[in-house]
Amino acid sequence: MMAKVRCAWFDFACCEGCQVELTNLGEQLVDVLGYVDPVEFREVMKETTNGPIDIAFVEGSFTREADRRRLERIRARAKIVVAYGSCATSGGINALKNHMADYADAVYGDDKDRPHLASQKALPISAAIKVDYEIRGCPIDRDEFLRVVTQLVHGTEKVYIPSYPVCVECKRRGTVCRFDEGGYCLGPIARAGCGAPCPADGIPCEACRGMVDDPNEAAMEKVLINNGKLPERRAHNLSRMFTANFRGDA
Repeated sequence: MMAKVRCAWFDFACCEGCQVELTNLGEQLVDVLGYVDPVEFREVMKETTNGPIDIAFVEGSFTREADRRRLERIRARAKIVVAYGSCATSGGINALKNHMADYADAVYGDDKDRPHLASQKALPISAAIKVDYEIRGCPIDRDEFLRVVTQLVHGTEKVYIPSYPVCVECKRRGTVCRFDEGGYCLGPIARAGCGAPCPADGIPCEACRGMVDDPNEAAMEKVLINNGKLPERRAHNLSRMFTANFRGDA
């Protein structure tokens, strides 16, 4: 019988929604526990460990220099580090503050100078340590998580993460295009892999998994303005929701 893989889950600047999503696996979680030994997982267990880890799953963005040492210790203990969720893979929604010089005033008001609120730019975990694999999304897709874990447990060297647009998945499931419904969507440049549930529920895709390789953002802006009827500024800033770190403009 194959020895179980020691896995630990860690969180940094985030809402911990991706951890919560994993607790919703239900019966599938029982199957996972057949070959995975959770040794630390703050959302579901009190136990912690200082020993070696086969796979460390890290959620949340790197937004405090004080967290670098903790991340380095995780990296030193783990054979494999997986950044999961938008915050960990791109900085996520937290990175919106990188474009707001006065974000502390807006968010915290008179409490902004309290030491525990001090933070820097929100960056992906890869800005602090080497990351071996990424699972994208806000929150992550449970099925994709299971696929990636299965591949890692069985020694797959390359974990497949698609780079085709969300539009492909909308076509596969027969979803009417948001633009045909009089709405808007970032599907043409958003990275797929989630199964496109948002457009299917009448919600525009906002690229929580990031962009495809080499996205044509200029063309996307024109489509948002001409077909989505969005104001220019709104069209220009729309992709910042989850990919603010990849927008160099102010």
